Amino acid sequence: MQGKKTYQEKLFTTFLLSERVPLGNFYRRLKETIDLDFLYPMTKSFYGSSGQKSIDPVVFFKLCLVGYLENIISDRKLIAHCSMRLDILYFIDYDLEEELPWHSTISRTRQLFPESVFEEVFTKVLRMCIEKGMVSVSYTSH
Repeated sequence: MQGKKTYQEKLFTTFLLSERVPLGNFYRRLKETIDLDFLYPMTKSFYGSSGQKSIDPVVFFKLCLVGYLENIISDRKLIAHCSMRLDILYFIDYDLEEELPWHSTISRTRQLFPESVFEEVFTKVLRMCIEKGMVSVSYTSH
């Protein structure tokens, strides 16, 4: 007899993002490899002391890293892409029901930091990845 699958949304479900991202997944491994807590003191001076809270600098730089790794240069496309990928949501510490930052928030935050901050973050992240064996370094002489 021919079967027919019909979609029925559940009102309640038990879903853990950490159980859905495979152990060998790149973004899971990256999440376990890099510790970006150094960003809090490093970026504190670029924020005001009043007004609404801004995007977490760790989340911001993780989103920048995803954009770089996935070759996405549009903040609007980056947010759309991240919202569809369970492994990236897990990497940036967002759950399925959490709304990602607005693309304009990413753009404004990017303007907040000087180029030197991005260079320092990139260098530290690269060093962490090399130390954990995620990136191999080979030297060639010509």
